[in-house]
Amino acid sequence: MIPVHNESATLDTLFGTLLPIVSGAAGSFEIVVVNDGSADDTLQHLLRLQQSTPQLRVIDLSRNFGKEAALTAGLRHCRGACAITLDADLQDPPELIPQMLQKWREGYETVVAVHADRDTDSFLRRSSAHAFYAVLNAVADMRFVPNAGDFRLLDRVVIEAFLALPERTRYNKGLFAWVGFRQHLIEHQRPERSGGSSKFNFRRLLRLAIEGITSFSSFPLQLWTYVGMTIAGISFLYGAAIALRTVIWGVDVPGYASLIVAVMFFGGINLLSIGVLGEYVGRIFMESKQRPLYVVRRLHEPDSAAPGKP
Repeated sequence: MIPVHNESATLDTLFGTLLPIVSGAAGSFEIVVVNDGSADDTLQHLLRLQQSTPQLRVIDLSRNFGKEAALTAGLRHCRGACAITLDADLQDPPELIPQMLQKWREGYETVVAVHADRDTDSFLRRSSAHAFYAVLNAVADMRFVPNAGDFRLLDRVVIEAFLALPERTRYNKGLFAWVGFRQHLIEHQRPERSGGSSKFNFRRLLRLAIEGITSFSSFPLQLWTYVGMTIAGISFLYGAAIALRTVIWGVDVPGYASLIVAVMFFGGINLLSIGVLGEYVGRIFMESKQRPLYVVRRLHEPDSAAPGKP
């Protein structure tokens, strides 16, 4: 199962690499590709490939709903006893698929490919990923595997459990971890992209990180209770010191600079705590609307692969 967004440049290389591997590793299979609102000719390219690839099914979403929704759409439409999710840029090496299937046949219900390193990423992206997993594992009630991407095999029972979860704002890696089941990890070197460019800029990665933390931990809310208690304790001690100094040495003229610093500090603390609260209220707002995760424009099955209206 492959979500794509403006990946026309990578499709020929992807299918040229993927098809021989899957054909040799699995007796029967289907390839489900979710076109997540691509603005280039990705859909037309997929439909041309479908004419020579009878196993290819194309789910065309009405707009770009994001990778988490596209993955959910693909898993909802897949029909196999297991499904393998991977990216179109070949940074998820299809050569691992036979090994993943072997582990599944041995009884593992989830097989996850883990990046042995992130040398293909920039220093900022590597550092932010390391910090994110460190924070997430520190505040969450479960263990998240660092550097585990979306390249994973899921047994049908895992897929059904995942699809039963009702969240609208989804962090899929966390949901896969939450449902549990027997898991095997496979480390691999992450190659360079086969073409195109990453669709995740720093802002989108930051948004995803915030969603991951707020989806699986209430610690950011609880933190401000401890911050408030600490500041209140320090203020009490400082007030007692001021009172004692006044009794001993008399009243002095208060400093303007220290007053402004205190006002700005506590103002910043208040705004930050309101922002954290707003993140959780925003999630409640999104969940309360009960909108679907995605809208399918058309499902292109192999027997109706010609482009155009039905």
